[in-house]
Amino acid sequence: MTAPIKVAVVGGGCASIAAAFELTRREHEGRYQVTVYQIGWRLGGKGASARGPGGRIEEHGLHVWMGWYENAFRLVRECYAELGRDPRTCPIADWREAFAPAPFVGVAEHDGNGRWNVWKSLVPPTDGLPGDPPPDGPRWSMRDYLVRTAVLLRGLFQALQTARDGPSASDGAGAGEPAPEAVLGGIARLLEYGELATLAGLIQGAALLETVMGSLARYPENVVLRFLDSLATNARSLLQARLATEPGLRRIWDVIDVTLATLRGEVRFGIVTDPRGFDAIDEYDCREWLLLNGASERSVDSGFVRALYDLGFSYEDGDPARPRVAAGQAVRGVVRAFFTYRGAFFWKMQAGMGEVVFAPFYEVLRRRGVRFEFFHRLTNVALGDDAESPHVAALEFDVQAEILGGREYEPLIEVGGLPCWPATPDWRQLVEGVRLEQEGWQLESHWERRKARTRTLRVTDDFDLVLLGVGIGAIPEVCREIVARDPRWRAMVDHVKTVATQAFQVWLRADMKELGWPDAPVTLSGFVEPFDTWADMSHLIPRERWPHAPRALAYFCNVLPDADAPATQLRPAYAAEQRARVRANAVHFLNHDVVHLWPRAALAPGRFRWDLLVDSADGTAGSAPERGEARFATQFWTANVNPSDRYTLSLPGSNAYRISPLDRTYDNLTIAGDWTDGGFNAGCVEAAVMSGRLAAHAVAGAPRLEDIVGFDHP
Repeated sequence: MTAPIKVAVVGGGCASIAAAFELTRREHEGRYQVTVYQIGWRLGGKGASARGPGGRIEEHGLHVWMGWYENAFRLVRECYAELGRDPRTCPIADWREAFAPAPFVGVAEHDGNGRWNVWKSLVPPTDGLPGDPPPDGPRWSMRDYLVRTAVLLRGLFQALQTARDGPSASDGAGAGEPAPEAVLGGIARLLEYGELATLAGLIQGAALLETVMGSLARYPENVVLRFLDSLATNARSLLQARLATEPGLRRIWDVIDVTLATLRGEVRFGIVTDPRGFDAIDEYDCREWLLLNGASERSVDSGFVRALYDLGFSYEDGDPARPRVAAGQAVRGVVRAFFTYRGAFFWKMQAGMGEVVFAPFYEVLRRRGVRFEFFHRLTNVALGDDAESPHVAALEFDVQAEILGGREYEPLIEVGGLPCWPATPDWRQLVEGVRLEQEGWQLESHWERRKARTRTLRVTDDFDLVLLGVGIGAIPEVCREIVARDPRWRAMVDHVKTVATQAFQVWLRADMKELGWPDAPVTLSGFVEPFDTWADMSHLIPRERWPHAPRALAYFCNVLPDADAPATQLRPAYAAEQRARVRANAVHFLNHDVVHLWPRAALAPGRFRWDLLVDSADGTAGSAPERGEARFATQFWTANVNPSDRYTLSLPGSNAYRISPLDRTYDNLTIAGDWTDGGFNAGCVEAAVMSGRLAAHAVAGAPRLEDIVGFDHP
C-alpha cells in the first residue's frame, strides 16, 4: 500500500480549513495525511470567535456573509450534512439554522448641518440559495452584467417617475430585440428631438440601452458614449433643482450617476473585449475611475459609495482621508453582490462564527483523521539548498505550551448544547498551566514570545507538502528566506497591504425601539468615524447564557489607523496600547455619536447612558457594579493588530503582484489566503475559501477549476 502524502497546513483560517476539507474528501481515499498547525488554542484566523462571561459571543469584528458566497456556503452546507448533528440535542444542527436571511441594509449620510440621515432598504429575495448547484447555461458574462446594469438604470428612472406621478404604463421593453438600425434610429430621435429631457424619454432611452449593451459590438462606440453622456446630462438637468430639497430623490440620483459612469467606463475602457476583464482597470482607484467617466464629486462622496469602501475597510494605513480600492475589483464586487446573490443579500450567522463555521469543520476534519497541533507558532519557512529544485526543507515552530500526557488538546466547550471555543485556553490541559495562567501568557499575541520549546519539522520525515495559510502580514517574518531570494515574493509583500481593524460589542438593557431606532434590525455602513459600520445582532442573545438576559446587542467596527510605532516591533506593550486606543475610541463614540442612531441613549449631549450596559456580574454575590464610563470595561472590544489579523486590502495596482495558489515555483509549497491571486481578490470569507480550494487543486488536482465558482469571473 502506498504511504499517504503528508501535508502540513500552517494556519487555521478559512483558506486553510477549506483546503484541508478538500484534501480529505472520501474521493481521495486517504491519499493525503493532513496536519494543521495553529498558534494558540482555537481555529478561525480573522473569523475566530469565543465565549466570554455570561457565555457571551466575542468576535474579531462584524462578520456578515453575502448571498453570492457560493464556495463558502457550498462547503458549509457539505460540512453540516456530513456532521449529522442531532437536532434534539444541538440547537444548530443544520446550515439553515446556522444562517438566516438579513435583507435590511442601511447607508448613513451627513446632511452638512450636524445631522445624520439613514437610507434604509429591504433588498428583495431571489430564487435559490447560496451553494445550490449552479443554474444551467453561461454565468456572469460581461454582456450579462452590462444588460443587468442597464436594466437597473431603467428601474431607477422608473422609480423617479413613480415618486412623481405614480405608476406608469409599460415602456415597451422586453418585446424582443430589434435590429441595430431600429435601435440607432430610436437613439437618434431621442437625441434630435430633445425627448431625453423628460423622465419618460429617459426611461425609453434606458430601454434602448439594454438592447445596445446586449450586443455592444454591433454599435459604434462613439454613438454609445454620446448616448450615455446625453442620458446623464439630461437626467442631471431635469433633477438638479430638486436634489437639494428632496433627500430621497438625491439618493436615487447618486446611484443613477454612478451607474451611468460605470457603464460609460466599461465601454470607454474596452472592458467587454479585454481578456483581463475587470482587472484591466485595477490600476485606478474606484472613485478616481468613476470621476474619469463622468460621475460627479457629490455622487462619489455619497453614502452609497462610502459604504463600498467601509465594508471593505478600504482605507490605506487605516486613514479615513485615504480611501483607496482597485477599481476593477470594486466593480467586480458590486456586480457580484447585486446581480448574483441568491436567497438574500446578506446572511447573518445565528451564533458566533467560531461555533457556526469553525467548530463544525473541526469536528468533521477530526473524524476524517486530520490532526490538529495547537500552540504552534511558525517562526521560519526554511528553503533547501538545491537552486535547481527550490523547495521547503523545514518548518520551524515555537511550541508555546505542551499538552499534559502528550495527548491531543481538546479545544471545544459546550454552551447551551453548542460546541464553542473558549476565550482563553483550558489551562488544565497544559503542562504547568496554572503557572502560565498566573503569569499572563498571551498565546495568540504576536508580541508574546515565551514558549515551552522549539520544534523543527523536516521534509520527508515530517511532511511532504506545505500549505501555507497564514496572513500576509506574517509573511515577511516567517518567510524571510523566500522574500530575500524571490523578487516576486518581495514585490507581493511590498504591494499587497493590510490594515488594522477595531471593533466593539455592547449588550444593552433596552431594546432598539426603546433606544429610538424605529426600524427592523439592520446592517448599516457609511456612518461617522471611528466606527462607521453597525449591525443589530440582538438575535444572538438567546444563544448566550446570561443570568439576566440583555434586550439588545450591537456590533460596531472600522479600520484602526496605524500608530507611529510599526507593528513589527517586538514591544510587548504594543497590543495593550492599541487596545486602550480602541476603548477610548468606543467611549467617545458612545458619548458623542451613537445618539444619531439611538436618540434615547443619551442623558444629555455628550453623555451616554452608561447604565444601559449589561454586566454579567450584576447581581452576583460580592460584586460591586461599575458606574459611569467605567462600566464600558464590562463590554467587549478588540484591536486587531496581530500581523495575521490585519485585513487584506486591494489597493490600486496591487493585485498584479499577488501570487496564485497554483504557482509551481516551489516543488512542495502552495499558499492560501485572501491575499493570494484567487479569482476574487478582496478580504472576505469567499475569497479565502476560493483560495483554499485552489490550493487543494494545486496539490491534488481537485476540485476542478470549473467547480470553483467565480474563478473564471471576468
